[in-house]
Amino acid sequence: MKGTAKLMLGGEAGQGVSVQAGDVVVLPAGTGHKRVESSGDFLVVGAYPEGHGQWDLQRPDAKTHDASVKRIARVPVPPSDPVTGKSGAVARFWK
Repeated sequence: MKGTAKLMLGGEAGQGVSVQAGDVVVLPAGTGHKRVESSGDFLVVGAYPEGHGQWDLQRPDAKTHDASVKRIARVPVPPSDPVTGKSGAVARFWK
């Protein structure tokens, strides 16, 4: 990552978070997120765990909410934490 940014994590009623070069943000499946503002040199690298390369973009919609929650619950635990490997926090805290 390069530069700085303000993000909204958790959807429209989520939490504002400031990030800067060197920060790591791991978003569980189903977490709404967007860039609210950023410096001109903002650069981010994103990736999906091996075997999770197909995303299923969902938008807030009362009609599809229950089906979306069921799809999110079926997302398997990633095989390793993107920073610390197989013994990392992702595997321990995934719910």
